[in-house]
Amino acid sequence: MKCELVFVGTELLLGDILNTNAQYLSKKLAALGFDVLFQCVVGDNPERLKEVLKEGLERSDIIITTGGLGPTKDDLTKEVCASMFSLPLEMHEESLKRVHDYFKAKNAPMPKSNEKQALMPRGAVVFKNDNGTAPGCAIEKDGKHIIILPGPPREMHMMFENGALPYLKKYSTHVIISHSVRTFGIGESLMAEKAGELLDMQNPTVAPYAKSGEALLRVTAKAETEEEAEKLIAPVIGEIKNRLGSLVYGIDRGSMEEAVVALLKEKKLTLATAESCTGGLIAKRITDIPGASDIFGCGIVSYSNEIKHSVLGVQNELLEKYGAVSEAVAASMALGAKKASGADVAVSVTGIAGPASDNTNKPVGLVYIAVTDGENFRIKKLLTGHAEKGCRDYNRTVSASVALNEVRLFILEKESNKKDIESFIKSF
Repeated sequence: MKCELVFVGTELLLGDILNTNAQYLSKKLAALGFDVLFQCVVGDNPERLKEVLKEGLERSDIIITTGGLGPTKDDLTKEVCASMFSLPLEMHEESLKRVHDYFKAKNAPMPKSNEKQALMPRGAVVFKNDNGTAPGCAIEKDGKHIIILPGPPREMHMMFENGALPYLKKYSTHVIISHSVRTFGIGESLMAEKAGELLDMQNPTVAPYAKSGEALLRVTAKAETEEEAEKLIAPVIGEIKNRLGSLVYGIDRGSMEEAVVALLKEKKLTLATAESCTGGLIAKRITDIPGASDIFGCGIVSYSNEIKHSVLGVQNELLEKYGAVSEAVAASMALGAKKASGADVAVSVTGIAGPASDNTNKPVGLVYIAVTDGENFRIKKLLTGHAEKGCRDYNRTVSASVALNEVRLFILEKESNKKDIESFIKSF
């Protein structure tokens, strides 16, 4: 079936609110096998909303709206949608009771205007709101459907899952399943070259995407059931992993840090960090993941040379001779973090985030990353190539991502990292 999405709210047009509902609903509808042909944002204006709905009903089978279900005079989505099908609004007693109970639970008086939220188009399928006062609904006429949902994502998500999704499944004849093969350390174009003829497949399809320093391949299959779609996808993902090897850091992983935390848990290892130019960003990203306390106990931000020496044990001679941004110092920081924390693995980052260089005239974007378990180690030299105004955030973000990836590779490729870090540091 053909669908389109209409997002109501002047605040969306002004950019005061990010429209995350668009991405959420598009993904959900794609999984149901529905084609989303159009998306539109319209302000709190009934005449313009009527115009948008009129056009939408002429070309699509289903329109889903979000927003405009509040108690104020400018919240008119439900009224306008009902008028498109010539349906009167009637008080829905169950919804009215839920609105009263909502305010009672908060021990607050209910404004008379909130009763408006319980008015529903005659014959509508009503969706209850477990996170707010505005119920939603679905109305249908002559094979055309309008689904009306609240704007706040917390309310809309739950209402879609519990109300709109079961309603829509009745009209779904097949499913579309997608899985993302996430990679790191390879550009989109080279990744696509390695995927080769897989990109020409029709079902499943394989499509390359680039995302903030990463690249991914999305594998999508269409079938009558989820099980059939998964069977189509599985061998393709297997072939991609075979071609890209350790460049693949996860399937459907939300982020590199999520993959690293999962790997550390799987291997029953703990991690410590020693950060200079990233200022604690690696530790922050690790602890953003629920359950990170199982694998992370210590993060040291050693921004100054004094802290690098006094806390991490970096020799002053190395700092003076090679500078803070050097292989020797990165290795010493990682070893110091390992010893101070007692963690199984430690990672360090030291570099020049910009926009200005340090007094050594090393280039902005030069970063050294070291990972060690106290004996074996690996070191990565990174040149981001970004030294322009505003590069600082980019350089720090990329450095943190590369450092997390180095932790992942160190664990996976430990046998190839058999070098003694103490001897390496002494060689300088």
